[in-house]
Amino acid sequence: MTCKGLILLILPLALLPAVPAGAQDTRQEGLEAVRQARRPVRGTPMYFERDANGDTVFMETLDPVWIFPRGRRMRDGDWRKYYKLVYNFNKVYPYALVGRKMMAQVDSTIAADVSRRAERTRYVNDVEKELFRLFEKDIRNMTISQGLVLMRLVDRECGMSAFSIIKTYESGFAANFWQLVARLFSQNLKTRYDPSKGEDAKIEELCKIWDSGQWDAFYFSIFMERPRKTVIQRDSLESEVRKRSR
Repeated sequence: MTCKGLILLILPLALLPAVPAGAQDTRQEGLEAVRQARRPVRGTPMYFERDANGDTVFMETLDPVWIFPRGRRMRDGDWRKYYKLVYNFNKVYPYALVGRKMMAQVDSTIAADVSRRAERTRYVNDVEKELFRLFEKDIRNMTISQGLVLMRLVDRECGMSAFSIIKTYESGFAANFWQLVARLFSQNLKTRYDPSKGEDAKIEELCKIWDSGQWDAFYFSIFMERPRKTVIQRDSLESEVRKRSR
């Protein structure tokens, strides 16, 4: 490089005003602050309130959690079964509650409006067809384990085993036929719901949590997400007793 070129390179730098050492540090801090400001903001904004003294108090709402009782010990496999039971219960319990309400409606209608056996038979057949229209698709999409939980819950809510329900509203032949089918799957439609033993005791515990209004918090504590709600479009029957004109 020639002397002329070196002078042209140095001259503009020489004409710049001198920057004090402290000012240089301040400038670096400013640049760093700009770089920090460009970073994406993460986290969740918090709301705040001002107290009587004018101080700002930041507030936050924590998701509810369920604390399991002390002394509860289960193996890993048992926990998986329990989680599966909780998941299945969340899906099918609303059907059992609606079933109880509809069964009470059927009993009330039969007691008030049915005077002949033929009328009763026609009415029960109409109810059966209506139930198929309302729930066949949902029930067909259930797993076998969900269907079994639903059977236990129907017994709990209606006070009758599946066998007794079929025998009461259909016939003894139909009840025995479905009992045979259940036996092929190692099940017994005559077994009554017992809230103090085995699987029924676990189901009873879940029912109490549901009825206490703490189900969402309990479910969230297990799966870390809020439960999907089973939406049932109708909880009453439209079928009526058909009277024969004389």
